[in-house]
Amino acid sequence: MAGGRGPTGQPQAEAQPRSVVHDMTRLSEDDLYLFNQGSHFRLYEKFGAHLMTVGEIHGTYFAVWAPDAEQVFVTGTFNDWNRASHPLRPRGQSGIWEGFIPAVGQGTLYKYHIISRHHGYRVDKTDPFSVFNEIPPKAASIVWNLEYPWDDQEWMATRERRNALDAPIAIYEVHLGSWRRVPEEGGRSLSYRELGPQLAEYVAQMGFTHVEFLPVMDHPFFGSWGYQTTGYFAPSGNYGTPQDLMCLIDCLHRHGIGVILDWVPSHFPTDEHGLGYFDGTHLYEHADPRQGVHPDWNTLVFNYGRKEVQSFLLSSALFWLDRYHADGLRVDAVASMLYLDYSRREGEWIPNPYGGRENLEAITFLRRFNEEVYRGYPDVQTVAEESTAWPMVSRPTYVGGLGFGLKWDMGWMHDTLEYMSQDPIFRKYHHNQLTFRMLYAFHENFILPLSHDEVVYGKGSLLAKMSGDDWQKFANLRLLFGYMYAQAAKKLLFMGGEFGQWREWAHDDSLQWDVLQYAPHAGLRRWVADLNRFYRSEPALYELDCDPAGFEWIDCNDAESSVISLIRKGRSTGDIVLVACNFTSVPRHAYRLGAPHGGFWREVLNSDAADYWGSGQGNLGRVDAAPIALHGRPYSLTLTLPPLAAVFFKHER
Repeated sequence: MAGGRGPTGQPQAEAQPRSVVHDMTRLSEDDLYLFNQGSHFRLYEKFGAHLMTVGEIHGTYFAVWAPDAEQVFVTGTFNDWNRASHPLRPRGQSGIWEGFIPAVGQGTLYKYHIISRHHGYRVDKTDPFSVFNEIPPKAASIVWNLEYPWDDQEWMATRERRNALDAPIAIYEVHLGSWRRVPEEGGRSLSYRELGPQLAEYVAQMGFTHVEFLPVMDHPFFGSWGYQTTGYFAPSGNYGTPQDLMCLIDCLHRHGIGVILDWVPSHFPTDEHGLGYFDGTHLYEHADPRQGVHPDWNTLVFNYGRKEVQSFLLSSALFWLDRYHADGLRVDAVASMLYLDYSRREGEWIPNPYGGRENLEAITFLRRFNEEVYRGYPDVQTVAEESTAWPMVSRPTYVGGLGFGLKWDMGWMHDTLEYMSQDPIFRKYHHNQLTFRMLYAFHENFILPLSHDEVVYGKGSLLAKMSGDDWQKFANLRLLFGYMYAQAAKKLLFMGGEFGQWREWAHDDSLQWDVLQYAPHAGLRRWVADLNRFYRSEPALYELDCDPAGFEWIDCNDAESSVISLIRKGRSTGDIVLVACNFTSVPRHAYRLGAPHGGFWREVLNSDAADYWGSGQGNLGRVDAAPIALHGRPYSLTLTLPPLAAVFFKHER
């Protein structure tokens, strides 16, 4: 390095070259202060491996947090994995080790070799801030830049209205590795770049507004579907490079499709190369297993009270919104974060300082997460997968809420799937499972999820859950989707459900695309596409999803016939859609319903239409209201309600 220039641009007067330059830093004193205070939310700009040029010397700057390390070395392909040749230097009392190593360039494999102050512990660790890693079971980090020529400016400029609570949001949930595979090449998964045009075209044809990816973050076990994350800043290398994932998201954006990413701050795996016991201490996780070990998944739980861990996790969340243009983050397993006794028996958990079961540190963290996301990116959404009745999950923090934009309605999902599994003969005894939701429907901003969790572990596919013979199963599933789209909430459907895959989802296999050669499956998919198109075109079905003014029952009490009827309304007085659902296999002829307006009501959707492999019964496209009061309304309609079907009517002025 003799004759080179230092970070200020002044000539260096070194007599001997050094393998590590310790007077080079990217971390200011403010960075150190904010990191240790839990208030640094752009750590990915400072920590990890960053390609740099110092004077005329090209190389890489490394920074890692390991406060209880005695020594930290960088080992990799550049030094033949020598664990002692390239030491980093501690930065004061911050717990950070850093250094600039010349001639380390793009694509270099590396790890941190950490020698702890405790018990002679030595370990090779993947960089917690690495932006790209080897494909498991290999575990080296890769020096990589994240430059990418984004071409989604139009989407980014308009996404605020597309992601708004009064916008249509119909989400297609996708597992990247099994959506579609290449049978001619041993059944391998598609790459990010291969997925881009295929997935974008399909989702656009089906009319979904967003896709939600099961976690794309690096994970050592493919069978965890990404929910056991080790790389909180690195996308899975199974499908390509970081730029390849950016290309996929860019492609979806150019087709007008939003992208929501699953994010898992609730727990992380115990793999030695990961975050666990990072520097010979429980750095990221709680030391006490009553707080630090998750009993359901045998994973480790973050210490949300540690300031540096807060900086780490919040930086991860903002990283995916910043560098990958994500339009939202769905936070997994929120309930496991909120309750100290989650899945624990008596004596296996530690109460909070007030003797309660609420995890006060996690609550504070989640509120701060939402505040920082919406402060930096007010045009995205955060979504909570929260399975209990915790109050105000999707209400602002300034009124005591957790601050999420949306919450999955797990109660609706459980009640509805249980109801749909019943023989129609007995459904009248379970009618409250259809109607109970409206007692709480506007307590939160809800998404109705028919997600991956419902089609694994022996639960069977959505189609297989439906009661009856094959015709009835398809009719029931079409009815389920129609009822779902009639409800006041946003929608989510896991891949394969839209065409009635018979077998439950398997992450090692492709979806059963071959079944689309058969009319029932093709008809079901056509129904979902038509539902999406109508949903997106009718403000009555989405504008007031989160406002009780957008929903009215016509009759929710006809348990004997297993029929429900309702009205959805938009902000404009003319935006009205009337929906009736017959949950039995008996067609209801001359079935009379109250209506708010006279005149002509057009039958705009009918799940029993022949195009969808239904029986073809219906109302010949229109019904005229009679001036006969019913159900508290001045007019009424005399309808044919097809068997196991949902019918939608729009008032024509």
